[in-house]
Amino acid sequence: MSHRLHQNLLAGSTDVSRRYFLSDCGVGLGKIAAAGLLTNSLTNASAAATATVTPPMAARNPHFRPRAKAVIHLFMAGAPSQLELFTPKPTLTKLQGKPLPKSVIGDQRYAFIQPDAAVMGPQFSFEQYGDSGAVLGSPMSDLGDVADDICFINSVTTDQFNHAPAQMLFNTGFSQPGRPSLGAWTIYGLGSEAENLPAFVVMSTGAGVSGGTSLWSSGFLPTVYTGVVFRSGAEPILNVATPEQFSDQLQHATFELVNKLNAQRLGVVHDPEIATRMAAYEMAAKLQTSAPDLMDFSDETQETIELYGCDPTQNSFARSCLLARRMVERGVRFINIYHSGWDAHSDVKGNTQARCKDTVQGTVALLKDLKRSGLLDETLVVWGGEFGRTPMVETNPALGRNAGRDHHPQAYTMWMAGGGSKPGMSYGATDEFGFHVTQNPVHVHDLQATILHLLGFDHERLTYQHAGRDFRLTDVHGHVVQDLLA
Repeated sequence: MSHRLHQNLLAGSTDVSRRYFLSDCGVGLGKIAAAGLLTNSLTNASAAATATVTPPMAARNPHFRPRAKAVIHLFMAGAPSQLELFTPKPTLTKLQGKPLPKSVIGDQRYAFIQPDAAVMGPQFSFEQYGDSGAVLGSPMSDLGDVADDICFINSVTTDQFNHAPAQMLFNTGFSQPGRPSLGAWTIYGLGSEAENLPAFVVMSTGAGVSGGTSLWSSGFLPTVYTGVVFRSGAEPILNVATPEQFSDQLQHATFELVNKLNAQRLGVVHDPEIATRMAAYEMAAKLQTSAPDLMDFSDETQETIELYGCDPTQNSFARSCLLARRMVERGVRFINIYHSGWDAHSDVKGNTQARCKDTVQGTVALLKDLKRSGLLDETLVVWGGEFGRTPMVETNPALGRNAGRDHHPQAYTMWMAGGGSKPGMSYGATDEFGFHVTQNPVHVHDLQATILHLLGFDHERLTYQHAGRDFRLTDVHGHVVQDLLA
């Protein structure tokens, strides 16, 4: 319901004209009818072609019964410091100003510091939370309210120490562009249950991510499996709104003709990219009504808005979290929310405080909201970045850097909640310096395999033939971490 109509009804006004309903109220009944006609015509036009070609977004069964039906991936681009948020290391405080033992560092190289850089202790105090006794740094303390719903993984390792390759490795299983993303693999395997929204949605709240569009790309899969970017502002999805000079009748006739031609060609060559174009036209027609409805928060209670701490009219991480819950309710399978700015080469204390102020309330609200609505049981929430931060300080006057931390691939923390993950658990451990994993290492590929398992997939069997061989997300690596499963 539009704001104007909502105000009129609250005031008891009956001065709502026929013209308002037909043209002015958000999308207007004219466009609602047009979208329905367009969807019907597209469906009818492609019926003959799809008799021999499976619709690319048809719902499909996974290999076994899934625990999760949807994934909300909260990606903290830039890499949060595990030493400030999740893994207190008193030894670092004792060693502050001194180098780590050479036996610890080995031959590890860094982008911006020397291996003999001085140690810097944790910048915040830590406390335990919940019955599970989860340990959190003070900027993350509000997460303690839901600590017993979370599975903390303190022993994640990766192979990459620069942002773009590491972000691609986590999101696509490979450190170079061209591979399908986790979201693309998910909807390739499951299809869609969202009638009027994309199955895979991407939102970004920050300056952008180093890995770029490759993080939500379909790679060598048909492009229908690429993530659809929702932007901030009045037009969340590009190329959906009808230009003013085009009438509904002209749009209807154009779509019908184009789809008939596409259907004829698809029946001849069976090119999946033609099916992708047809599906895109159909989704565009549906989005003319579903997108405004999704973005209309008037049906949310004031208590919910305050829980998230967001302004529904302004783009923010918290608003994206609320949108993610609304998308899950509408059948969206996979939602990426990227929040950049965690790359604390300088002032790791101030950076961590600022990024937690941006994200923690929305994250906690999302978990509470999903739980009270019964959706957390079947929605897997994943939180974390591309690697961790060094126990050594980064100080470089030439670059204006002081009291920061460099990139650290050997050990960092991520967490999961809901969707069949084990709640109230802290898994894995690192040494007294926070440098190496000492207990239960979880490689990025292991975490990918575990996420696919919760979605009902054997990660070794979810494959696609390309360039003469079968590829998979975890491509010849990775195993399911059974200890992380409820």
